[in-house]
Amino acid sequence: MNEEKDLLKLREAMDEEYLYLVSSILENDEFKKRLDYHHHENRSVYTHCLMVSMKSYKIAKKLHMDYRSAAIGGLLHDFYYEDWQANKKKVKFFKMHGFVHAREALNNSKEFFPELINDKVGDIIVKHMFPLNILPPKYVEGWIVTFVDKYVSMEIFKTPKQLYKYVGLGLIFKIFK
Repeated sequence: MNEEKDLLKLREAMDEEYLYLVSSILENDEFKKRLDYHHHENRSVYTHCLMVSMKSYKIAKKLHMDYRSAAIGGLLHDFYYEDWQANKKKVKFFKMHGFVHAREALNNSKEFFPELINDKVGDIIVKHMFPLNILPPKYVEGWIVTFVDKYVSMEIFKTPKQLYKYVGLGLIFKIFK
C-alpha cells in the first residue's frame, strides 16, 4: 500500500460532519507525529487510526448508533507514544505493546483531548484490544471499533514472514535466524 494514496483516498471520503467531529485531533501536532510511527508493515499509525475511525463512523451512523464516539474512539485508539516496532527494550510478556498500548492511548487522549473523552470514548479506546485486554467493550460502538480495527489490521497477512512479531514471537524468531 502507498501511504500517500491511502491518505488521499481517506481525505476524499471524509464528509463534512466527520471532519467537524475530528478536526481538532487531525490538526493536533502530537497526533500528527503518528505519521512517523509504523503500524504494521505498510502503514503509519496515523493512517491506520484514520481508516478505523472513518469506517467505524460510517457503520455506527448507518446503524443509528453514537457515531461521534465511534469516530473519536477510532481515531484515538492507538494514540500511544512510541513506534513500538522501533522499541528494542526487553519487557515481560504481559507488558508487551499489545497488552499495554490501549491504556497508554487512553491516558494520552485524556491529556491532549480531555474535552472529547467521555465514558464511552474511554471504553472504546481502552478495550479495543479485546480479547488481549480481557474485559470486552461495554458499548456497541466499542465492538464496532474493535472489529473494524481487526479488519483494517488484516493487512499483516499480506506479509506472512512478518506475522511472528505481531503474535509476540519476535525475539524467538530473531534467535533462530
